[in-house]
Amino acid sequence: MFQGNLSEVTEFILAGLTHKPELQLPLFLLFLAIYVVAVAGNLGMITLILFSSQLHTPMYFFLSILSFIDLCQSTVITPKMLVNFVTVKNNISYPECMTQLYFFAIFAIAECHMLAVMAYDRYVAIGNPLVYNIVMSYRVCSWMIFAVCIMAFIGATSHTVCMLKVHFCKTDVINHYFCDIYPLLELSCSDTFINEVVLLCFSVFNFLIPTLTILSSYIFIIASILRIKSTEGRSKAFSTCSSHISAVAIFFGSLAFMYLQPSSVNSMDQGKVSSVFYTIVVPMLNPLIYSLRNKDVKVALNKFFERKFFL
Repeated sequence: MFQGNLSEVTEFILAGLTHKPELQLPLFLLFLAIYVVAVAGNLGMITLILFSSQLHTPMYFFLSILSFIDLCQSTVITPKMLVNFVTVKNNISYPECMTQLYFFAIFAIAECHMLAVMAYDRYVAIGNPLVYNIVMSYRVCSWMIFAVCIMAFIGATSHTVCMLKVHFCKTDVINHYFCDIYPLLELSCSDTFINEVVLLCFSVFNFLIPTLTILSSYIFIIASILRIKSTEGRSKAFSTCSSHISAVAIFFGSLAFMYLQPSSVNSMDQGKVSSVFYTIVVPMLNPLIYSLRNKDVKVALNKFFERKFFL
């Protein structure tokens, strides 16, 4: 995969979030805590859904996949970032950098489409509850997950292959805490027109299509909720969507700030903060959002602990 690249750079240096020595240890402890919570939360969510029969529904099947994506995304980014806080220079070899870029792209794209799939699932559950089990059958859910994986694989492969053709001969310091596309393109001394076109096309597709799907789903969801006569019924219907709305707002908001604005040195520095949200904070928040604001998860969690510790 890495053969044939004409780059003069054999390794890069990740600049990290800050150069201030007094902030290195506090940030290390902060992000270490976030990573531990993210790993524990997502592994816990996957385990709970796997062993709780009442959660064996399409909604929680998709949630377990989202937790797996978040777990992998956090693991691809955070450990290397933590190294940057405790070393003088955080070096990363060229193959390692391209590998990190590849897997980051896979899981970022997968999360975009996974959130769209979850929005469609909520639309069917609220808008057409009588045919929900037929429309969202195990076969249909499996095909949806397969489609998400294919789109993530195609997008990540396209970005990485294009990046492998870039000739790096400038400074080897990446103005970021991981190997992202924009910071790498800033180091290029070859033509990056193809990279920028591919990035634009896939960014629009992987951002616009899920966004339109989510917006369309929630327009129909709101219309369906307004037709419910009882206040209790409306409240219950809305509560099933509130967690997903929170996750979507945080993830797509930070992603849009990074990738849907003109790139510059200033915006890149600001983009680091935005990147922290969708690469590190969101994987930690998602299991908390879906557990603390979901009655089914709370009940399943209580039963799980009762079964494990009191039987």
